[in-house]
Amino acid sequence: MKKATTKTSSPLRIYCDIFGHKYEMTKKVTSHVKEYTCKCCKRQLTTNGNGKLTELTPKYQEINAILEDIYTRRMMRLKSKTLSSSIY
Repeated sequence: MKKATTKTSSPLRIYCDIFGHKYEMTKKVTSHVKEYTCKCCKRQLTTNGNGKLTELTPKYQEINAILEDIYTRRMMRLKSKTLSSSIY
């Protein structure tokens, strides 16, 4: 006998299926890469190398963390360089 599988969905998920997602930016990794989360169903997306939105998988989470670390170090280095050059 075959079991009938029913996909249980929350009312908020059904809302997103009908009207679309309401994404809000949750994290700014760099000036070009951002992470988004849907207000209703909590679906997470990020921008990929082509600038398109993709699902935020553990692989992309790791990439974004490393990219953010490199970006902040670079910005700090540039900031300290401009401060030291403006003194002279």
